[in-house]
Amino acid sequence: MKEALIHFHAAGPLLALVGNPNCGKTALFNRLTGSRQKVANYAGVTVERKEGRLQTPSGKTLRVLDLPGAYSLHPRSPDERVTCDVLYGRAIGEKRPDLVVCVVDATNLRRNLRLVLAVKRLGLPCVVALNMADLAQKSGIPVDADALARELGVPVVATVGVAAGGEQALRALLDDAELWQRGTSAAVPAAASVQDESISTAGDHEEVRRILQRLGLDLVIPHTASDRIDRVVLHPVAGPVLLGLVLFLIFQAVFAWAEAPMGWIEELTAWAGTAVGALLPDGWIKSLLVDGVIAGAGGVIVFLPQIVILFFFILLLEESGYLPRAAFLLDRLMGSVGLSGRSFIPLLSSFACAIPGIMATRSIANPRDRLVTIMIAPLMTCSARLPVYALLISAFIPQRQVGGVLELQGLVLFGLYAAGIFGALAVAWILKRFTSSGRMVRPLMMELPTYHWPSPANILLGLWQRVSIFMKRVGGIILGLTILMWFLASFPTPPVGATGPAIEYSLAGMLGGLLAVVFEPIGFNWQISIALVPGLAAREVLVSSLGTVYALSATGDAATAALTDVISQSWSMATALSLLAWFVFAPQCLSTLATIKRETGGWKMPVIIATYMFGLAYLASFLTYRIALALT
Repeated sequence: MKEALIHFHAAGPLLALVGNPNCGKTALFNRLTGSRQKVANYAGVTVERKEGRLQTPSGKTLRVLDLPGAYSLHPRSPDERVTCDVLYGRAIGEKRPDLVVCVVDATNLRRNLRLVLAVKRLGLPCVVALNMADLAQKSGIPVDADALARELGVPVVATVGVAAGGEQALRALLDDAELWQRGTSAAVPAAASVQDESISTAGDHEEVRRILQRLGLDLVIPHTASDRIDRVVLHPVAGPVLLGLVLFLIFQAVFAWAEAPMGWIEELTAWAGTAVGALLPDGWIKSLLVDGVIAGAGGVIVFLPQIVILFFFILLLEESGYLPRAAFLLDRLMGSVGLSGRSFIPLLSSFACAIPGIMATRSIANPRDRLVTIMIAPLMTCSARLPVYALLISAFIPQRQVGGVLELQGLVLFGLYAAGIFGALAVAWILKRFTSSGRMVRPLMMELPTYHWPSPANILLGLWQRVSIFMKRVGGIILGLTILMWFLASFPTPPVGATGPAIEYSLAGMLGGLLAVVFEPIGFNWQISIALVPGLAAREVLVSSLGTVYALSATGDAATAALTDVISQSWSMATALSLLAWFVFAPQCLSTLATIKRETGGWKMPVIIATYMFGLAYLASFLTYRIALALT
């Protein structure tokens, strides 16, 4: 678990940014450092560490550390513990900051200033960045930076982290040599500091009240547009209905909007396969390129439009400030299974990929809740499952409307996502019933940020990053495994006089025959069984593996038929439903298991999670297959 710290070659004075979550601290960090950033993990822990370089107007180079968001210096989560360790000088391999910039949300001074008072007690040189000053002015909260500086006894400068040039006043202030000399940088005794902090925190609230009173801000309670929207969004009846409608429409759009671009990609893949095949003579090179590379990569890239649409909506909800409201609305439901609404955002992130979802559990203070969230995060339907769902739904579910407005295929996709969610809640409920700590009531306390229009630039950047990650997987892991599958399915060559397809005599055919014994009770043939093996590395590889296996299994015109047509003719409906059930609960990819190992500090939890998910997937597929056979 030990990971080396990343330091810049040009070492310099260390400036640390500290602030409450959602105060705009990271946006200000990005303004100050631009592209000169490095991301690693703190030594000995898995909390992300962001460091950058800042050049002041006079040419001085500073190291800038973006510390995790914290509400106080009395840590309640791994994120807050790292912030406290750095400020107290206890962080492994890192010195105490030479200067601390306390970033405060100007629209919520009552909460933010308590952290400023706690940082001041550490004796470090300190400056306050009054962020979101423009929003405070519009909301009727005129904050006088000079008056606030006199009250706090430290310099205060107004900033706007989301606007170009909004950091210039702070950047200029950092050239003041006197600023770096304020405070006493003597080390704070570790044991005494925590005790003093817990005692002093009680008086911070009263001190903040007095400061706001002297500034004439103690009675200012602005009525914002967010408050008016929340009367509907957080309504006990209208709120959950609206959330369900939003999620439902997202899954409808995934199929309805992606139909045309998916058709274009299919036509392009078919054209490329035909063109390359016409240029090459028959042989293993032609088979590798056409049946392995083009068919394999094209079989996965065709689902890129659906993944982009899903990511677009997730980014839209995140950018607008709606996601924390969804967590609040679901707190009662999640409390019934032994979790809190704080688990919602990591679980929602897992719909894109379980890896960032598992990493997002670092913000959960309760160790038991964090561990349970990690255990059920892989049950959320990640984007890697989407190509498999799309393939099977397109092959076996007719494309027609229900009630004149809804797509049947979209309804089935929504049902598969819902099955994963209810499966996760069931696992959490079982853990609640059989663990004493799971029955404890933990009230939800979280901040609801102000609503704002999503930034098109941020959404486009987020989509570009996710498309890049997906394409790298196609060009790296997926393509490599597809070529490996082609090799296993092509060698050794069939003996003289063989009458069946060549793949039946290959390594893949032999391995598939052995695995089919295990998976036959749930309706999987040997082609599905062998395709599941590379799917352990990346789930979407199942599609390209099936394409390779069936391309090499077929003869004549059938070899060029679309995979959707092939499986719809050769599989039963019971087999298709069984495979869908398998992928709702299937064991996670190796990358996710490695992330769980890193986050939990050992192999115990990855083994437990992989084992229970395999058993759950097998049981769900067995029941689905047997019931489908009985009904059909």
